[in-house]
Amino acid sequence: TDWMWTSYVIFTLSQSLMLAVGAAYYLTFTGVPGTATYYALIMTVYTWIAKGAWFSLGYPYSFIVVPIWIPSAILMDLAYWATKRNKHMLILVGGVLCGMSMSMFNMINLLTIDDPLETAFKYPRTTLPPYMTPIEPQVGKFYDSPV
Repeated sequence: TDWMWTSYVIFTLSQSLMLAVGAAYYLTFTGVPGTATYYALIMTVYTWIAKGAWFSLGYPYSFIVVPIWIPSAILMDLAYWATKRNKHMLILVGGVLCGMSMSMFNMINLLTIDDPLETAFKYPRTTLPPYMTPIEPQVGKFYDSPV
């Protein structure tokens, strides 16, 4: 659907930029090859936790898409190894490799899941438990008070 591909473009741009900048930062300031992959592993675990949270709310497992971080980060590590003498080339080459590969991996990942919009209408919104029902806001309660 249109919404799926629009969100795909926006999320892929933001996630690949986040991965490229974060991994390049870690690589250049630590100087340890493999740091980008480690960073991507942390990001993957975070997204798994988020997926688990959505799953616990009652959404189907195939409804939530987890971005593919690690292969793009491996390419970033390889770019670091290949451009050790020039840090600017790491940012340029690694960023391009990261941005192009992550969008490809995310697209392949999207093709393997159910249609999110169709799935969303199959499942009703989960109801909140009684202790989480919204209350009337108390802001401005004494605004017109003469005291």
